[in-house]
Amino acid sequence: MARTIVGLNDSKSVKRWSGNLAYDVSQQSYFSSRFMGTGPQSGMPIQILTDLESDAGEMIDYDLVAELRTAPIEGEDIQEGKEEGLRFYSDQVYIDQARQGVNTGGRMTRKRTLHNLREVAKKKLSDYWAQVFDQQIFMYLSGGRGVNPNYYFPLGYAGRANNAFTAPDANHQLYGIATGSTPTSDASITTQNVFALELIDRAKSQADAQGGGGTGIPVLQPCKFNGEETFVCVMNTYQENDLRTNTQTGQWLDINKAATQSTGYSSNLFKGSLGMYRGVILHSHRNVIRYNNWGAAGNVWGARALFLGNQAAVIAFGSPGTNMRFDWYEEARDNGDKVVISTSTIFGVKKCTFDYSGGLGSSPQDFGVFALDTATSRQQA
Repeated sequence: MARTIVGLNDSKSVKRWSGNLAYDVSQQSYFSSRFMGTGPQSGMPIQILTDLESDAGEMIDYDLVAELRTAPIEGEDIQEGKEEGLRFYSDQVYIDQARQGVNTGGRMTRKRTLHNLREVAKKKLSDYWAQVFDQQIFMYLSGGRGVNPNYYFPLGYAGRANNAFTAPDANHQLYGIATGSTPTSDASITTQNVFALELIDRAKSQADAQGGGGTGIPVLQPCKFNGEETFVCVMNTYQENDLRTNTQTGQWLDINKAATQSTGYSSNLFKGSLGMYRGVILHSHRNVIRYNNWGAAGNVWGARALFLGNQAAVIAFGSPGTNMRFDWYEEARDNGDKVVISTSTIFGVKKCTFDYSGGLGSSPQDFGVFALDTATSRQQA
């Protein structure tokens, strides 16, 4: 019986499987399926920059226009010469190619059609690239690699594509507190400084009150959906466990009651959430960065939860020449016995940081994220 076979690197195959891979990665990625939007008006924590998807180049400049900060001209006082200039602050994100492939083995080990091989390879590569994007975003937002054992990237990894990690600045970093212990750095965290609702309270209050005007500190802008404004907190699963097992009055029970607030919301921000507390949507994920060298003796295990507003980070894509975000390539090796399927993508991730001081002497600051550093009661990987 005759059958139709789409051969290696057939133009129809390349386009189809490139598109399918891109779609699957987008659906499986934690950040892509919940927290990404295109353009500054999307109101999402991760902004997709598309400038290089059709144009040549390796870097995108993106800007923040700061608030005006001088007092108004009163009565009939002269305004001329007292106008305030617009202040633009810029950041850059670079892109570079990343590749991964699957060797399907020889004919006698495959025992399946080429079409099935593509399906299997697409599934595995979709899972892989979704993890790559999520791990990259977690690392850049956190400003470090941490010690998460499930990461593809080696310990000490410091970023890619000329986009260096940026540690949290003092205005955008908070610590878990406990009776008799108020950390001011990761080195002063103790095993008692675990995640609790009070830390979300502090982050929400600071986001509402900090910055703007002549402070030289950027305002943490909320995410927007359905005409409402909210923030998102993504904690590590160990931090979630500490939150759930807190038996003090007004802790996890408040979360359970608040979770009903999200009923009926269709926004992706609520997908898989733990609920909402004080207008903050709570999430938990295993890839939130962990550390094992905090505390005075450098032996306290901890995690860096992320309190996210609008435009916390950007991700930029370039096209490999196919007008798609992924390229698909198939190659026969060993006299046609083995088929190798390779994929590649051109992208870059960057936490948004701006020198917002306007000459006030401040170094670049995070724009859309607070780092919430706490110990975790589980002190091992």
